Amino acid sequence: MRNYCIPQPHRVRKIEGSFAWIDHRLLRNGYLERMTHQDQALYLFLVLVADRHGVSFYRKEKICDPLGLDWGEFEGARDRLIDLELIAFQRYSACSPNGFYQLLPVDGLVARDSLGILLADSQKFGTSRTTSPDAARRSDERPIRA
Repeated sequence: MRNYCIPQPHRVRKIEGSFAWIDHRLLRNGYLERMTHQDQALYLFLVLVADRHGVSFYRKEKICDPLGLDWGEFEGARDRLIDLELIAFQRYSACSPNGFYQLLPVDGLVARDSLGILLADSQKFGTSRTTSPDAARRSDERPIRA
């Protein structure tokens, strides 16, 4: 075991009451680097409000307000998370913009071609963290560690 220092040992966090968790494979399997800040914020919000089955049913405006997202940014982030198979969404009805969100298991490596989907969507919504097609290619060529 590694020897390390806890900077404030009197303030070690404990699980009390409700509990949420984020799978470390989001980082290790390449998902996090493919997500925009809006995607990350929405995913974190859904993790925090989900029940024990990973389901939440917050309305769009109740999600957008605390995250500071407009509806276009929200819908882009939601669609990218669906494309990455990190969440599922089912509308309450055909006419409703609201519905049930389910966090899905992080099963494996992020799909190689998802970068193109995410890049196209994020450029459409003006949320790209990649500045050029060459940078996107370089990003896609990096090995993804398991």
